[in-house]
Amino acid sequence: MQRTLLAAHIAGLFAVSLTLPAQAQEIPTLDEIIVTATRIPQASDLTLAAGTIIKRADIERTQAQSVQELLAGLPGVAFANNGGAGKATSVFLRGTQAGHVLVLIDGIKVGSATLGTTAFQDIPLDQIERIEIVRGPLSSLYGSEAIGGVIQLFTRKGGGAMAPSASIGLGSYGTRQAAAGFSGGGENSWFNLSASHLQTDGFNACKGSLTAGCFTLEPDADGYRNTALNLRGGHRFAPGTELDVHLLRAVGKNEFDGGFQNEAESLQLVLGASLKHRFSDVWSTRLSLGQSRDESDNFKDGTFTGRFDTRRDTLSWQNDLTLAPRRQLSLGLDYQEDAVSSTTAYSVSRRDNIGVFAQYLHGMGAHDAKLSLRHDDNSQFGGSTTGNAAWGVNLGDGLRGTLSYGTAFKAPTFNQLYWPGFGNPSLQPEKSKSLEVGLSGRHAAGHWALNLFETRITDLIGFDGATTPSNANARIRGVEAVAGTRVAGWQTTVNLTLQDPENRSNNANHGNQLNRRAKEMLRIDLDRDFGAWNLGASMRAEGRRYDNLANTVELDGYGLVDLRAEYRLAKDWRLQAKLENLFDKAYETAFLYNQPGRGLYLTLRYQP
Repeated sequence: MQRTLLAAHIAGLFAVSLTLPAQAQEIPTLDEIIVTATRIPQASDLTLAAGTIIKRADIERTQAQSVQELLAGLPGVAFANNGGAGKATSVFLRGTQAGHVLVLIDGIKVGSATLGTTAFQDIPLDQIERIEIVRGPLSSLYGSEAIGGVIQLFTRKGGGAMAPSASIGLGSYGTRQAAAGFSGGGENSWFNLSASHLQTDGFNACKGSLTAGCFTLEPDADGYRNTALNLRGGHRFAPGTELDVHLLRAVGKNEFDGGFQNEAESLQLVLGASLKHRFSDVWSTRLSLGQSRDESDNFKDGTFTGRFDTRRDTLSWQNDLTLAPRRQLSLGLDYQEDAVSSTTAYSVSRRDNIGVFAQYLHGMGAHDAKLSLRHDDNSQFGGSTTGNAAWGVNLGDGLRGTLSYGTAFKAPTFNQLYWPGFGNPSLQPEKSKSLEVGLSGRHAAGHWALNLFETRITDLIGFDGATTPSNANARIRGVEAVAGTRVAGWQTTVNLTLQDPENRSNNANHGNQLNRRAKEMLRIDLDRDFGAWNLGASMRAEGRRYDNLANTVELDGYGLVDLRAEYRLAKDWRLQAKLENLFDKAYETAFLYNQPGRGLYLTLRYQP
């Protein structure tokens, strides 16, 4: 009965969303620029891929406590979390696997080479200035992993007048946090120096079972702390030369429930530099290099149990040619080396990849087109070629239609290939084909967008029993709707995703729902200014999901309501309050792992 009511409510809101104009952060305004969709700055109204832009003002307005909380419920975005702040967190984009999302920080590829995913739980939100989410296959520009899409996070950059900033916060579960920074640089330079600390006593991460979930009984509070530093600086030299360097370092300590380990000390580090030069009005070049590290020392009741350190070194050279107005050609080369250092003995601990790509953007009258092609040569499994073709047309009266087709791939991880007694060295890369149709509208009152997509994945890496990974197949169909308008002074935003992530393997799981992915996701945001006050609310709902491929372990659907308020004490001072999970809903995104109940969080901010 509950599932029927949820489906009915979602269908009704979906119908409403198609009739509402939108004016929310999920639909960029006309002067927005997006970089991730094409690897070059492009006006958002010309971009042919479905995307979402989140700015620093949006982060502070929502009072999100984590990247997971900020992104969850946006079009196509879902998470699974193992028990609260700092615990293992997976992102699913358009129903694809957690490893099918490419994550960049300031243009540098991040993530664990052993797990094949990014530690979203350790990314310090206080250090993030902007987030771009581009949905759909982008391997033709970025290589491995970009099957579901790309999420790029940009750290605080600085520039302009010298200005300090600071915040301090307290909240439920013994949560305390503080951040401080100083930025400036003037018109042609920029710098930012900022630091943040988050600490929480947490709650019992796992309900406890000797046969499932965390495979242990540890009824205690599982805390977490994260200390981060962000350094960034650069200068624009005349004529047309620009240098940028950046460092993000986050150190975490996490307590959790586990039969073999229950503590971890982690390091997330991203270091990069880029040099741009414009030779003429026609030709510009960019050379960038970087390194990302994902390191973890693990313990059981204080006793060291193992270490997993992975490093990714990258080098990229991209040349952009402006052939005519709205006609651009990009040619580039990417080099990546992954290395593993661990107390676990991997038979292979290093691999490299060379990728070459080309992209052509063509605009004429009401029409825009994009063609991209890339070939990757991996020392581990050989070559892979991917492509993308997209077309858009302005239909008049603010309407725009798009059509795109693309292929993508995901290289197997070191764990899937070489974990002792578990890995399968004969695994092939996962491959996908995606088709998408979109329609959007821009009107005086706002915007709306609708995208229909289908993705077919072959050689999807799953498990043929309980131990050995093998290649399988999947098909994911879905529709995303975004809309927003101002109703009685309230800025209203609706995000709706309806999808069918289906296992198409030739085994007993054929026709099952892919694990930990819901078929329905809804998010509604409301905000309004009342002079010195700003009031807001968010409602997020997800349908049922299953924790395993066999669909025998069901996780119920759920709905959450958050309330928030902000009061401007003075020109540069704001006091914020957030009541999270208003109705104290108990729910799970992973079997037997608890999620936070009702909580109150207070933040004092200073920002000139």
